[in-house]
Amino acid sequence: MAKVSANYEVVYLIDPAQGDEAIAATVAKFQALAEENGSNVVVDEWGKRKLAYEIDYKTEAHYVLMSFTSGPEFPKELDRILGITEGIMRSMIVCKGE
Repeated sequence: MAKVSANYEVVYLIDPAQGDEAIAATVAKFQALAEENGSNVVVDEWGKRKLAYEIDYKTEAHYVLMSFTSGPEFPKELDRILGITEGIMRSMIVCKGE
């Protein structure tokens, strides 16, 4: 039997040079996207933290952890959107199981 839905976590890093308003808008955008396509959405903003290594000559990033429940097709689309969104430095999506 195919999986209907699973729990996922995504961590993404936003470039802090964008400013507080742009960061808040980006977080709200991805939260709304997850709420449209999934359920049990929880967003935990970790704020600005020092990176372990430089990414594009930047030493800090705004960290966001988001967990949600959805079908297997949405994380693929979310990964694509994170990859093309300006200001997203890195992202990683993990399936936590059912």
